[in-house]
Amino acid sequence: MFSSPFLLAFPFFLLLCFLLYWAGARHAYLRRPEAEPGNADAFDWHFFVPCRDEEAVVGTTVGRLRADHPRAHVWVIDDDSDDRTGAIVAELAEEDRRVHLVRRHRPNARQGKGAALNAAYDELNQFLSKHTDRERVVVCVIDADGQLDPNALDIVSGPAGFGDPETGGVQVSVRMRNAGDPRPLPDRGRVRNAFARLLVRMQDMEFSVSNAGMQLLRGRTGSVGLGGNGQFTRLASLDRIAAAERRPWQRGALLEDYELGLHMILTGDRISHIADTWVSQEGLPHGRRFLTQRTRWAQGNLQCVRYAPRIVSSRHYGGKGVLETLYTFLQPVAHLVTLALCAVMFALLGLTAAEDGPGAAFGGMLALWPLVLALAVVSIMPFVLWGPVYRRDRAPDASFPAALLWGLALWLYAYHLFPASARGFVRMLRGRNGWAKTRRNAETIESGPVAIEA
Repeated sequence: MFSSPFLLAFPFFLLLCFLLYWAGARHAYLRRPEAEPGNADAFDWHFFVPCRDEEAVVGTTVGRLRADHPRAHVWVIDDDSDDRTGAIVAELAEEDRRVHLVRRHRPNARQGKGAALNAAYDELNQFLSKHTDRERVVVCVIDADGQLDPNALDIVSGPAGFGDPETGGVQVSVRMRNAGDPRPLPDRGRVRNAFARLLVRMQDMEFSVSNAGMQLLRGRTGSVGLGGNGQFTRLASLDRIAAAERRPWQRGALLEDYELGLHMILTGDRISHIADTWVSQEGLPHGRRFLTQRTRWAQGNLQCVRYAPRIVSSRHYGGKGVLETLYTFLQPVAHLVTLALCAVMFALLGLTAAEDGPGAAFGGMLALWPLVLALAVVSIMPFVLWGPVYRRDRAPDASFPAALLWGLALWLYAYHLFPASARGFVRMLRGRNGWAKTRRNAETIESGPVAIEA
């Protein structure tokens, strides 16, 4: 079983890896150069908006994309919705020739977000002239509730993005636009709304500073990941992936966005992250919806472990990129091992208490309190130190003590990874690999059909 040295060494090893990763991410975020704008008119832009039962948000999303980016085409993929999503987009398409509706029908529909995006890719290929310069065509994936920075195309066109001909993909920063909403749950009481406000704030803090730092660190290791919202890719890069994999996005993948990035790097294209422009989405104020979303992400991360041999042997990944990618892959595995070790340690404590009495079992633990306290400080401080950074960039009206409390809350918030990883692992063991859409905040149980797992 687990030996005593392993029980002691493994947590220290994980803590060391976390501290090194955090230090690199924080340094990359704080020392990043400002992204220079480029010429957006040098490219042709096409937005892909995958939708399943999105009548609550799709009209606003399409209208804003067309108003802010009038030269771009918007391709809405209706994945056989049961509500009025298709009808709403069809009306918009009749009035605007740059709005396109991609209709999908069961049994070919509802096979995951990747399959829906591949359908839009096929439609775009039919739409474009055979003489089109596909290096100049850029596809951007936007969530059905996404809102893109009006200046995003200029920034993404710059030298940090597609102004560099070797860049095949760009991921922009993600924000939660309802982070300042005083009542995320209008029909609930003060306690529930206090929890909902904090949950949304933590998501905004996670994405806009912590995850942005991680992505900027990956820019230095050559392993930037693509996300499902605000994901920009050259059409020519998608073509290269399709030539190698038969399709750009992997069917049945729960992290089709991250897997696309892996394939892009494996085919020799570079991906950059630009933190100076953004896409916004709604943070989830419901704990259950949040855990469902994160379980899907954890399970998708576990699916990506199968890429490890290809990445290790690829000439397009350097040593730092291999280490960073493997670290990302193995996060859910590390959470599962940590949970197992905790169970073993509690079992050993129980056996010791049964044989020698409770005093002997817990006396040894109390004797280690200085070490436990030091480890707690070292573990918590990295999260707390993100608080002032977040206050500077995203919440300048907040007080400094509030920023520190947000940082402390971010530490507690991070523990959601353990139940999410465990649930994702159990789902994988049970063969439950279907894709379920996260219910929008505007949707209620009574609001009409909502996509369920395929």
